[in-house]
Amino acid sequence: MRAYELIKAKRDGRALDPADIRSFIDQYTRGDVTDYQMSAMCMAVFFKGLSAVELGAWTRAMLESGEVLDLSETKGIKVDKHSTGGVGDKVSLSLAPLAAACGVPVPMISGRGLGHTGGTLDKLESIPGFRVDLSVADYRRLVKDIGCCLIGQTATLAPADKKLYALRDVTATVDCIPLIASSIMSKKMAEGIDALVLDVKVGSGAFMKTLADARTLATTMIGIGKEMGKKVVALLTDMDQPLGRAIGNSLEVIEAVEMLRRKAPDDYTEITLALTAEMLVLGGKAANEAEARKLLIASMDSGAAEKKFCEIVAAQGGDPSAITDLSKLPRAKKVIPVRAMREGLVTAIDSEALGLAAMALGAGRAKASDVIDPAVGFVLERKVGDAVKVGEPLLQMHVNEDARVNEVTERVLAAYTIGPQAAATRPLVLEKLS
Repeated sequence: MRAYELIKAKRDGRALDPADIRSFIDQYTRGDVTDYQMSAMCMAVFFKGLSAVELGAWTRAMLESGEVLDLSETKGIKVDKHSTGGVGDKVSLSLAPLAAACGVPVPMISGRGLGHTGGTLDKLESIPGFRVDLSVADYRRLVKDIGCCLIGQTATLAPADKKLYALRDVTATVDCIPLIASSIMSKKMAEGIDALVLDVKVGSGAFMKTLADARTLATTMIGIGKEMGKKVVALLTDMDQPLGRAIGNSLEVIEAVEMLRRKAPDDYTEITLALTAEMLVLGGKAANEAEARKLLIASMDSGAAEKKFCEIVAAQGGDPSAITDLSKLPRAKKVIPVRAMREGLVTAIDSEALGLAAMALGAGRAKASDVIDPAVGFVLERKVGDAVKVGEPLLQMHVNEDARVNEVTERVLAAYTIGPQAAATRPLVLEKLS
């Protein structure tokens, strides 16, 4: 069937034949199906969904659009982690060296920012010299030699997803469960892993706003993993407010290093430990979560985790002294407080609105061609449950240009809800699925 016929069929809610799906993805990879046609298909999928059979065919077509890596030369069980994205989610930056320091090989292929959420690659590139565009040969070598490599998609690895990933970001089709699941799992199954830990975010700062939607996404990805012979564990984690206190690329690297020094905010530390512990159990380095946590704490206390991060940075062309001396990371010219206009307790933070405010400041992209400013962002002074008086700072805004300060200030104030009574809180880890 022609692309037009397939788009029309899905628009009208009809099931697509797996062979037609494979042909459509193959033609898109080669450029015979245009971006505007794929945009139309994505919007049709957004509204009409994909059946289990269609989703399996779509994911496998994305996976087989490029090469599937073989990491058999690396000893041990290779485990990766993937987050569905949230505001202030810098977990991968600390999790990867933590797991590798404990002996679990971590082949991690990450993405750039999507919508209001930051991207691991953008954060890593705020480290002077750090390269995420390594070759497949370098990727294999680093996973084998130092136990970890963090790169972006290569030209040969799930190229269909690489094209589609950027397209979804600018066509309002990011928060679509079939497209999220197929994107994540096609990349992860192609990178040579044996097992995968999923961090499925739930709340105002996540793409999945409800627990039900997050559970559906998690079970969908677990099902895809099972079909392909991989062990997959998913944690549903809270994203009703930003994770940690830093939002912005360089600022989040700083907080990630502080976490390895056991100086980071409790919520960020707990989520990182919970996810990395699952990796150690899947990787055969710990019998259970309690044992895994002991190993993780020991790797931080001994300095092994930070040393591993420096080793990764050096191996990927970065300056490891920027990790040991955080003042070498990009810094904004000005730090401007955004002050509370009323007294009370912070009862809610609209994390998506705060993420969009950071994007407007230059920390993210409104369109694929935008250039990110690695230094700008926010450091939160008040989070949910904290008391604040009139004139006290809600957050510190790190800026290089004055042009949007007033607009961003208004966005920040609108994102905070201040009231007379404390809001009910929920656990950081809401559910575990496997």
